[in-house]
Amino acid sequence: MFTNMLKDFLKAYGATGREAKISDVIRGYVSEKADEVYNDVMGNLIAVRRGVSGRKIMLSAHMDQIGLIVLDIDEKGFLRVSNVGGVNPVISVAREVVFENGVRGVTFYESNKGIAETTIAKLFVDIGASTREEAEAKVSIGDMCVFATNYVDMGNRFACGALDDRVCCAIVAECFNTAESPHDIYAVFTVQEEVGLRGATTAAYAISPDFGINLDVTLTGDIPECARMSVKLGEGPTIKVMDSSAIIPPYVRRYMEDVAKKHDIKVQNEVLRAGGTDAGAILKTKGGIPACCVSVPTRYVHSPVEMADMGDCLGAVKFVNAMLAERELPKP
Repeated sequence: MFTNMLKDFLKAYGATGREAKISDVIRGYVSEKADEVYNDVMGNLIAVRRGVSGRKIMLSAHMDQIGLIVLDIDEKGFLRVSNVGGVNPVISVAREVVFENGVRGVTFYESNKGIAETTIAKLFVDIGASTREEAEAKVSIGDMCVFATNYVDMGNRFACGALDDRVCCAIVAECFNTAESPHDIYAVFTVQEEVGLRGATTAAYAISPDFGINLDVTLTGDIPECARMSVKLGEGPTIKVMDSSAIIPPYVRRYMEDVAKKHDIKVQNEVLRAGGTDAGAILKTKGGIPACCVSVPTRYVHSPVEMADMGDCLGAVKFVNAMLAERELPKP
């Protein structure tokens, strides 16, 4: 069941650059349908299903989530940290965090100034230690922690940390297991997206697909006093037009629009003014690879309470499976 798989993905540890545990969980869900499963030198998890057309589709979503890295441990056992990826310091205060080895702690900030003035440099993690030596017995410089969050079920909508991008990892796994396609499908669960699309860059170069379908979350414009944006929760997955990493080629967007119309799939157009996705890396690989991004509308991105709509998720599964079934691929 999709929801159970999603919850398993959300529970797994997987900070940027430390994706081994979430990779193992995902591997358990895709191995049965795969002709081959492997991790490359970067740590990307790649599952392959062979087709008959001789052409390759790279279906991708990133496994990593934003977090904090230990820079120093002071004499009282407090951990001074920095961000790995786009961490907002104000919403990172008074949060529970967990390290890869299971050590838990809480965040707080230097209290000589107001919380509104908090910066990453003023943030620290308290793991309950009284001395540097006590803290060093639990964690080391360079260890990373992520927000510990709960899955909040609100009917058709749900919230949790790490929806960016575990919700799309679940969609990719579901499509890999259920799609009927004449093509070779390379399901790539990428690493280090949050710090520069690094895993997708190397994976796309090695696979050299004929078409790339990336899935990621995107912002919405349907909450109070937010920046202007047309995307809304519950109105379907999106066809990305542009973000800061890519302008999707018009012929690729027309292809997506035609598939959506053919299968009566409700979609939204998305223009994201800041932020990028692995599609940007795939498009620029080698001599250029046709690539698109299907986004899942998500409120409160890069927070411990990211929110999505199950209908949008299942719509994305239907949309991606429809593209995978097409015999013809986008052509310039």
